Amino acid sequence: MKHKHKKQQQKKPRVQNLYERLGELPDPRRGQGRMHPLPMILTIVIMATMSGCSGQRATGDFVAKHANELRKIFKPKHNRLPSYQTIARVMQHTDFSALSRLFTSWASTLLEERTTDWIALDGKAIGGTVKNPHDAYQSFTHLVTAFSTKRNLVLTQGKVENKSHEIALAKTLLQQLDLTNAVFTLDALHAQKDTVKAIIHSGNDYVIGIKNNQKKVLDTLKKTPPEARVWIAIV
Repeated sequence: MKHKHKKQQQKKPRVQNLYERLGELPDPRRGQGRMHPLPMILTIVIMATMSGCSGQRATGDFVAKHANELRKIFKPKHNRLPSYQTIARVMQHTDFSALSRLFTSWASTLLEERTTDWIALDGKAIGGTVKNPHDAYQSFTHLVTAFSTKRNLVLTQGKVENKSHEIALAKTLLQQLDLTNAVFTLDALHAQKDTVKAIIHSGNDYVIGIKNNQKKVLDTLKKTPPEARVWIAIV
């Protein structure tokens, strides 16, 4: 009697949820007196941010407004949720770069492969982070994000303390994304040979704006035959 062997279907590995992944981050607090787990605090901050809350007190207001739902979800010790002061202390000492890398890694497991995505790579100064308000050469914290216009989603981000450092950070984010067949859009700050080479070598294309004060680049582009001008934006 012959036995038919059914092919065993390989199960897809289970994707960790965000709470589980956040548990991989090192907790900046001392072991003594930790009432609220780090993943719970970070998840609440993410939820508050997604709800449009910015700042410590706004996050505290979010916790107060949704206290009953949050207690049901997280089942905190002694039924106590973290105060905005606790949240603020944790966020001040959490490694932003490590958190950003972990979140990007987790989010990438949920993305579907798409062809010819358009990625806007741009930096924005964060209000309230100026360190020398009375100096003409002010320093702000800048967030540089890679935003997928097709997915309507931030794929990755990083921060720098000076706008001029955006150039190096942009190349780092390009490596982290590990994309191909995408089109990156960048402003005139990133009209750099090394940045363009990095995009081309990664198997992607680019659109970069050029300003009138970039005279050499602008003159070269104007002399370029029309048929060779693939994507040129002059502003």
